Amino acid sequence: MRTLKFGGTSVANAQNIKLVVDIIKNKSQDSQLSVVVSAFSGVTDLLLETSAKAASKDNDYKLIVSTIEKKHLEAIKELIPVSEQSALLSHIKRIINHLETLLDGCFLLGELSSRTSDAILSFGELCSSYIIAEALKQQLPNSVYKDSRELIKTNNHFGKAIVNFEITNQLIADYFHSNPAQVTILPGFIASTTDGNNTTLGRGGSDYTAAIIAAGLNASHLEIWTDVNGMFTANPKIVKQAQPIEKISYQEAMELSHFGAKVLYPPTIQPVLNRNIPILIKNTFEPEEEGTYISNEINYQTNPVKGISHIDKIALLTVEGSGIIGVAGFSKRLFEALSNESINVIFITQASSEHSICIGIQNNDAENAQLVIDKAFELEISQHKIDPCTAEKNLCIVALVGENMKNHQGLSGKMFSTLGKNNVNIRAIAQGASERNISVVVNERDVKKALNTLHERFFEDNTKQLNLFVMGVGNVGEKFIDQIHQQKKFLKDNLKINVRVIALSNSRKMHFDEDGIALREWQSALDNGEVANKENFISKVKELNYRNSIFVDITANEVVAHTYDQYLEQNIAVVTCNKIACSSVYSNYQNLKQLSRKYNAPFLFETNVGAGLPIIDTLKHLIASGDKINKINAVLSGSLNFIFNNFNENTSFEEVVKEAGVQGFTEPDPKIDLSGVDVARKILILIRESGYEMDIEEIENNCFLPKECMDTTNNEDFFASLKKHSSHFEGILAEAKAKDSRIKFVASFDNGRASVGLQFIPKDSPFYNLEGKDNIVEFYTDRYVDQPLIIKGAGAGAAVTASGIFADVIRIGNV
Repeated sequence: MRTLKFGGTSVANAQNIKLVVDIIKNKSQDSQLSVVVSAFSGVTDLLLETSAKAASKDNDYKLIVSTIEKKHLEAIKELIPVSEQSALLSHIKRIINHLETLLDGCFLLGELSSRTSDAILSFGELCSSYIIAEALKQQLPNSVYKDSRELIKTNNHFGKAIVNFEITNQLIADYFHSNPAQVTILPGFIASTTDGNNTTLGRGGSDYTAAIIAAGLNASHLEIWTDVNGMFTANPKIVKQAQPIEKISYQEAMELSHFGAKVLYPPTIQPVLNRNIPILIKNTFEPEEEGTYISNEINYQTNPVKGISHIDKIALLTVEGSGIIGVAGFSKRLFEALSNESINVIFITQASSEHSICIGIQNNDAENAQLVIDKAFELEISQHKIDPCTAEKNLCIVALVGENMKNHQGLSGKMFSTLGKNNVNIRAIAQGASERNISVVVNERDVKKALNTLHERFFEDNTKQLNLFVMGVGNVGEKFIDQIHQQKKFLKDNLKINVRVIALSNSRKMHFDEDGIALREWQSALDNGEVANKENFISKVKELNYRNSIFVDITANEVVAHTYDQYLEQNIAVVTCNKIACSSVYSNYQNLKQLSRKYNAPFLFETNVGAGLPIIDTLKHLIASGDKINKINAVLSGSLNFIFNNFNENTSFEEVVKEAGVQGFTEPDPKIDLSGVDVARKILILIRESGYEMDIEEIENNCFLPKECMDTTNNEDFFASLKKHSSHFEGILAEAKAKDSRIKFVASFDNGRASVGLQFIPKDSPFYNLEGKDNIVEFYTDRYVDQPLIIKGAGAGAAVTASGIFADVIRIGNV
């Protein structure tokens, strides 16, 4: 004998019921079956709603009854041949009429007792089971219907009755011993007292019904058929990478179901555990899938963590004070006070100093619990021995579960460090002596991040998912996205990094996709996005609260640069090629660095200097190793180097500057490059990263542009002024030729003083042969005294800048 149970989604409508019937037919070929079914999906909620409305004298309860009736009658018309419908329709109408009578009574009395509520809630299963039984008989004549209330007997604790197993097991054994039917259909969830009053077994009680039947029959297996492929390593609605668990022990399954794994009702396991009956969780809509096998077997060869689960809507109550320390019976009084009010305690932890005790309960019990506790310890509170009870709501319990966890060291450390790196604050910690679970209390807004972070750490082969929010998709941004798309598989296979672009924004539009933007079609997705708004962009990034979030700024926008603190404070890393933030006032630069450390959010800006060259990274390593920077000489503008390398008697200065813009070497406003401001910002960043305090006003800028050029307010006027002053630039070129030198725009730092400006470079200088858009930096340090450490290479261009941004992203992935 096998016992099967089909949940509400499996019997949601006629189409699904047909699938159920097919499964039952196939299973019945090999074994005699007892089949427990739930109410049609949503019907129990409708019954709760209609009973509440009736008790509050709201006439709309009748409309809900009509909806319930219509739902069942439509199923009959689709499942049963017309010639066979009459008797079944009459039976269901009689049940509905009885329901209406009970609800009318609630309406007249204006009240709803627990006993009446149980009677009303029973109608969902009574209707569904009878309809499914009749549908099955059309194809399997050797099948019967049996009312579970005649077999399962309970006490009169209405709402969540306690089963009398001695009587129940005997009734089940006697009935099935005398029942030769191949399949018996039974309603789940409902039972009755010994004197015939309807009772229910609690929400999810259909699972429990099936377990009771299976135990009473000593069935070979209990199969729970639902809408997922078994128990998962985490809730697949929250953790997309969650995987079905192939095998799990009873104890592990009980822990997971207690901590919110809704595929299985927690009390279900106990009856079959006592009889050592395996449970199989299967998917009605994918019956060929293996599902999850639950038994008393423990697999010591697999991951010690079997699953990660959570309970939401938790409140944490704290009682503390010196009056607790060493006082015998304190815990008894505390829990007794809560028990007397039927307040269930889900989580308990106590400091070893005995100075405080924390308990986790449901949010909706918090206010009552506070009152009860404060009343129970009224004397101690008045004597200031104990503080009044405090409550913190909107929390969640997150638990790692696994039978083998007790045999593995360091799991707690991995759990806490993983959460800590993603700035998930742990409010309380508990671990049972069995070591089957480690539970932590976190803020409700962090639960999605916590579950995904832990799942990534323990189940995804250490693959780290990076969630990118990209602002700026011009030349560099486009190259950056192309590089991610090209390297995505390589990163995942070789570096165990999974990069997802969650959001893109330019000055006009922004687009979010919580599952990751398809990079092949990102332009069209962005074009069809919503109107760009920086405040809304930030709010959405914060709201999503993804693990390993990275804000990528590929703009030169000052307003965007001033938003970095808002990201860092939320543990969102910042990667930027925008030099404005790091060259702003020193206090802002310092604040961003401090926020990065405080919230464990990387702040990387390698491309601020030298595009893709590892200048800042090398500088950081020098400082970290104890070296000291004494002097810096550098050509830091790829655009200016390109301009002066291509400026000659045959090409005007204005034409070369325009070409540099076409090549993507200059900023959108080329005056930023030619004025020396851009280079001043770069040397300032190197000075600050070397450990010196300086602001940009302290850097001497020997600008080579005429004043009229500097005073222009738009690009058109700027280029016109360059053309007007062509003789000025030709004079600079002539002077360089006369000195047999080349023109370079050089940044220098020495003895606490910094400057930027044109220099005529002689042939014996390493700067002389600097071609194209190349940059060069010389670091003179305590260790590199006579011969500097030199870094040289392409320092401008969309592709190399994008690769530098990409490298910073990868650095974060490797942390």
